[in-house]
Amino acid sequence: MANVKWQVSWREEEAISVALRRHTLLPLDDCLHALQATIPRLTRSSLHRCLQRHGISRLPNVEREVSAKRKFKTYPIGYFHIDIAEVRTVEGKLYMFVVIDWTSKCSHSAPLSITHICVLNR
Repeated sequence: MANVKWQVSWREEEAISVALRRHTLLPLDDCLHALQATIPRLTRSSLHRCLQRHGISRLPNVEREVSAKRKFKTYPIGYFHIDIAEVRTVEGKLYMFVVIDWTSKCSHSAPLSITHICVLNR
């Protein structure tokens, strides 16, 4: 009797895995990460075998419009490009600052909380 219950739950889990892959077209590792909360005993190899059985282990090739390659604009020495991204963590929101020197191609990044930003503004 326990074997039948396991087979039913396994089929449901397999259907969930296949549906997620078909609808999202996520890579294998991303599917695994998304499904592990729902299916704790799922491993990367078992998910791959499941997707192979259903013929969706390989993502379809999506043809993208190819744009002409362009050269980067030249910038004077001392020109910096700054990007800011909001990152959500368990502790709260952080702001990731990324600075790139276009001349030397050196970059630096630093995560800062809102309290650090307020202190820097004073």
